[in-house]
Amino acid sequence: MSEQRDEGYDEWIDAIDRGEGYVLECSNGHGSLPPRRLCPECGAGDLERRPLPEGGTVDTYTRTHVPTPEFAEDAPYVVAIADFGVARLTGQLRGVDEPEVGMRVAVGVEERETTGDPLLVFRSA
Repeated sequence: MSEQRDEGYDEWIDAIDRGEGYVLECSNGHGSLPPRRLCPECGAGDLERRPLPEGGTVDTYTRTHVPTPEFAEDAPYVVAIADFGVARLTGQLRGVDEPEVGMRVAVGVEERETTGDPLLVFRSA
């Protein structure tokens, strides 16, 4: 397992793992994921933590059969982008044989098979 931590991102992953996921939202209603100091959409600096909705919807996905070495033991796997309202998340879609655009998913944290590091994961909701 990797020992190096990315403060903003790893804190966010830890919050998701505890069931306390959040997004950063500016006063204009744009959402983004940490770490951020400014809204990537409009440049506003007044970012506030807002609770991440419990469920999202798969916008797109891809199945990987030939991975990078960091994910060698995970393959084959499905990576999905899911819309959680104010923000879109990218993670592995697990426990689903036939993924579909539009399917409802919940987000959590599990381990990468290859490294044991925490990984953002979607499961059917």
